[in-house]
Amino acid sequence: MSTVFIALQTNEDTRPIIEAIEIDNPLAVVHREPAMVKIDAPDRLVVRRSTIEELIGRDFDLQEMHINLITLSGNVAEDDDTLTLSWNN
Repeated sequence: MSTVFIALQTNEDTRPIIEAIEIDNPLAVVHREPAMVKIDAPDRLVVRRSTIEELIGRDFDLQEMHINLITLSGNVAEDDDTLTLSWNN
């Protein structure tokens, strides 16, 4: 099993993104630091636009997430609806 991760700045914009990742990835482990949140997941991590939109109550473009993205690890597959990190592409 290989671990993928995403790290985001800690701020009000990322709070619903992090919550959505936790909802959609039950095996993910969230590490909260003072300035960032790092989320590790075994094999695969999915960020779903629809889950974020449900939490914030408005349309969301996944590209908005890149403003607060610090780093990530894994192969990236991205479209308008999801961003997926994995090592199995």
